[in-house]
Amino acid sequence: MAAKRPSEAAADAAPGVPTGAARARKGERGGRRHARILALQGLYGWLLAGGEAQVIGTQLLTAEQLAKVDVEYFREILAGTISAAEELRVDFAGCIDRPAANLSPVEHGLLLLGAYELKYRPEIPYRVAINEAIELAKSFGGTDGYRYVNGVLDKLAGRLRPAEFAAAQSSGAALEK
Repeated sequence: MAAKRPSEAAADAAPGVPTGAARARKGERGGRRHARILALQGLYGWLLAGGEAQVIGTQLLTAEQLAKVDVEYFREILAGTISAAEELRVDFAGCIDRPAANLSPVEHGLLLLGAYELKYRPEIPYRVAINEAIELAKSFGGTDGYRYVNGVLDKLAGRLRPAEFAAAQSSGAALEK
């Protein structure tokens, strides 16, 4: 049974903001990629200055962004990640080599976002969640930050999704033979 998403109550859409129907028009893959980019920007600001998810989300959603972002997914992952941040830090604490406070804001935000998707979005394959975080780290993180994000989320996937992780590892080992 999947854990209840922390954002279910926190991600109420603002009036006049398109949600599910707009996502179908935009194409889910691109809309979700842009939602993750925008959520990372929101998490970055939240890690540096704090604030409420709804206020941060409203500030980030410009008219230009509305045309390409899966707004519903953006609001969910931003609000969910912020509301579950302490729990998510506990989840990945055993996978990192330093206190979360010493991570760069980009890596910290990506680990929170990746951990949220691994924990609360079981319909997203763990490899997709990790790959999306890696791609964002390559675009926005430090030189080798993507390697760090990959290693941490890979370990975390083994903990949060043991059956899926084991199945993927065994199918990968079978392909290597």
